[in-house]
Amino acid sequence: MKVVKFGGSSLADGAQFEKVINIITSDEQRRVVVPSAPGKRFKGDIKVTDLLIAFADKTIAGADLSEIKKQIIERYTAILDYFEITDAPFVKTLTETLDQLARVHYPTFDYLYAAFTGHGEYLNAQLLTTVLNHLGYPAEFVRPDEIGIVVDGTPRAAIINPFCYPQMNNYKVSADKITVVPGFCAFDHDGAMVTFSRGGSDITGAILARGLQADLYENFTDVSAIYTVNPTIVPSPVEIQTMSFREMRELSYAGFSVFHDEAILPVIETNVKINVKNTNDPTAPGTMIVPTSAVDTQTITPITGIATDARFAAIYIHRYLLNKEVGFTLKVLQILAKHGVSYEHMPSGIDDMTIIFDKSLVTQAQIDQVCSEIEQTVHPNEISLIPEFALMMVVGEGMHSNPNTPTIILSALSQAEIGVSMINMGASEISLMLGIDTHKIDEATQIVYEQFFA
Repeated sequence: MKVVKFGGSSLADGAQFEKVINIITSDEQRRVVVPSAPGKRFKGDIKVTDLLIAFADKTIAGADLSEIKKQIIERYTAILDYFEITDAPFVKTLTETLDQLARVHYPTFDYLYAAFTGHGEYLNAQLLTTVLNHLGYPAEFVRPDEIGIVVDGTPRAAIINPFCYPQMNNYKVSADKITVVPGFCAFDHDGAMVTFSRGGSDITGAILARGLQADLYENFTDVSAIYTVNPTIVPSPVEIQTMSFREMRELSYAGFSVFHDEAILPVIETNVKINVKNTNDPTAPGTMIVPTSAVDTQTITPITGIATDARFAAIYIHRYLLNKEVGFTLKVLQILAKHGVSYEHMPSGIDDMTIIFDKSLVTQAQIDQVCSEIEQTVHPNEISLIPEFALMMVVGEGMHSNPNTPTIILSALSQAEIGVSMINMGASEISLMLGIDTHKIDEATQIVYEQFFA
């Protein structure tokens, strides 16, 4: 049995829906389908999720909702029109659901936004079920909680409760109907709709693949494979045929947007393989993501992929004899925790420390508070904010058997007069993290790519 997830671009309009249905029905093993909300149909278009965010904003502001509701309804009904479905109860359900969303009293704004945005997938799963049945393919819509998914965490960053997997194992997937489960959204212990982090349909698919003990998790998107590097930086890069779970985790975290980094976690324990494929070219083999044991590290290239991201910033702290003061780092970490700032990396020396954090997750006020309190608490000789900090992650299971790989990378960057402000290599020896000037990051990426793939 296969669990199959389709991204927003795969379900953007009626023509894309038709491709998806052809893919689902071409393989009888594709029994569980996880749809995202409709994405962009063309450049400059708006994703349905973003329309729902605008709907939520207007609801909070007490603004007129008629136009935004009209836009949302038209996105779904246009797909019904494509299949010439004129009498579907879904239209009434859609209108009533949007009206109800605007009337409900939510405990917090986070719950409100979770309910509004989660309905993009929730409604699209109902729509896909409607179209499948109309075309003669028996299908049933199943809520995530009905299949056994239970979550903890916060309203907009839900976390799967591991104790729900045994219950999911007992769920019997219909042999006669296609089971359609909405991605991204879930329900908490009080029955309120919550969501995983943005892009969380990947997570739903992975949870189902593990919980239902699928043979394969197919993740359909708009590219024929995962590339070794961002195609906007290096034209026509090499496609990755096979990669390990931990390679995908490292690369997703550092900027690979094809697959959600959290979606690897549910399948690791049970070793369910993932196949990333293209909705517009379904016969292409795509990229297989597999356990490390299934990767032959002796025959692969040293590098599997290169990911970069400039979403980081850093706080630099200098204080003489920092390394001899017991509890210094603890004090800094307590300040970060107090103000809700999580750090990504903390390279240090005998007299200095650099705290690298994701600036997209914090406000300027939080940063200012953290810097001020660090200065008052640990009295550094110097403290400064580095507002732009780019990271390059070079990843490959083959690095372990090719110990000269870091030397090749650093030598090439040195010859190009590109400085490296931070170097970090984990004990696993499958990833090398480099801090690069944001203005040089693309050039650095091209240089490293050419060393291994040109």
